[in-house]
Amino acid sequence: MMRRRVNRWLAAVAGGALLITTGGTAAHAAPPLPDGLRPVQVRQSLLGTHTWYQQLYHGLPVLGGWYATHSDAATGEVTVQDGRLQVKGLASEVPGVAPDRARSSVAGRTGGQVARSELVVVPGATAKLAWLVATRTGHGTVRTVLDAGSGATLQEKYLAREATGTGTVFDPNPVVSLQNESLTDNDDANYPALRAAYRTVPLTHLNARTDTLQGDYADNISDNPVQSKRRVYQYNRSQPGFEQVMAYYSITSAQEYIHQLGFRDVNNEPQDYATTGLTDDNSFYDPDTDGITFGTGGVDDAEDNEVIWHEYGHAIQDDQVPGFGEELEAGSIGEGFGDYWAFTMSQASSADTRRTPLACIADWDSTSYTDDLPHCLRRVDGPKMYPADLVGEVHADGEIWSRALFDINNALGRTRANRVILEAHFCFDPNTTMPAAATQTVKTARALYGPAAANQVRAAFHARGIL
Repeated sequence: MMRRRVNRWLAAVAGGALLITTGGTAAHAAPPLPDGLRPVQVRQSLLGTHTWYQQLYHGLPVLGGWYATHSDAATGEVTVQDGRLQVKGLASEVPGVAPDRARSSVAGRTGGQVARSELVVVPGATAKLAWLVATRTGHGTVRTVLDAGSGATLQEKYLAREATGTGTVFDPNPVVSLQNESLTDNDDANYPALRAAYRTVPLTHLNARTDTLQGDYADNISDNPVQSKRRVYQYNRSQPGFEQVMAYYSITSAQEYIHQLGFRDVNNEPQDYATTGLTDDNSFYDPDTDGITFGTGGVDDAEDNEVIWHEYGHAIQDDQVPGFGEELEAGSIGEGFGDYWAFTMSQASSADTRRTPLACIADWDSTSYTDDLPHCLRRVDGPKMYPADLVGEVHADGEIWSRALFDINNALGRTRANRVILEAHFCFDPNTTMPAAATQTVKTARALYGPAAANQVRAAFHARGIL
């Protein structure tokens, strides 16, 4: 039932990858793999098979080093992405700092609990032996890289990918379903103006062996998880069970839609989520735990489907490309895709009106922290251009990418656009740039739907200055 990712991708610290395309047939398959690689995962897409590897040096993982092969199911053509990094001048492969010392040093500083640690090689002209230590904190996993000789901190990063501002949702949320921008959180109260927003929906793919919200595509790990032997989970927003049900329904519906598009290997697993434990007005996806945590500040985030779908967008990309989004521009693509995924999931059930435009993301959640009408966390139809409007903040810069995807959706239609967008992700470099990712998306559109679709996709990226 629980298919978890055993080997998590190690952090990327350098960009760029060599792309090699080779002919492949039954008699002449992919070229031999280089030495020093460890398989990470295999994914099947609409067009082929995508295999990812971790670079090793004398058996130790190389931080940020990777290798991937992409086999075209129709032609047998194999494309190689070589993201291996230079390792030279490694003084010693024996750590001077004991593992217990490394773990206690990090845990004492972060205030978290050590989840795992391992020896890694930090690449470069003068490579270093290091301890990679992951600690769990209330705000997500912290990944620390310590010099294994001196104990000095080389890198430290919070892995949680956040959507600032959170909200509660129905389908997709009360502001949209009631067309009422005057609604407020009112301290989680279940007041009369919200009654018409409640909707009874089927909760599909539940695990028949349990009475909790555990299923094929979503796994509720919240504190005090709701239970029902009859599998009837009926709560209102003043009760903590409401958010647990909303997250289960939203995540499951997203995966069902992905299956409708023809994909069977895009985060096709029970996605862990928690609607408890974070009192901030914020939510995040943590790639180290492969889990989503929804905050309860302001409008509870898991009341707004568009917030849930945004965070699930991060889980989608992390599943398709291990370690995706480490660098700033790739991270911006991730945030832009998350906003776009919220938009396109809402297309199925929401009207596009002047009062609540579809392009406005998290209409309900944002009532807690915005004054302008309509209330929006962000929009996917903004005017920002690449590279002139880059500001170095992933959510802001992501609006350039989400607008391009929005235009692709308008040009190709929802179904064809989303097939192209999801298929293209499989071949993204973990540290990709917007132009490189756009080029791959155009190539994918051509392979799926021909030159006319490719030209429409290219035009959308060109209109943003990306291509």
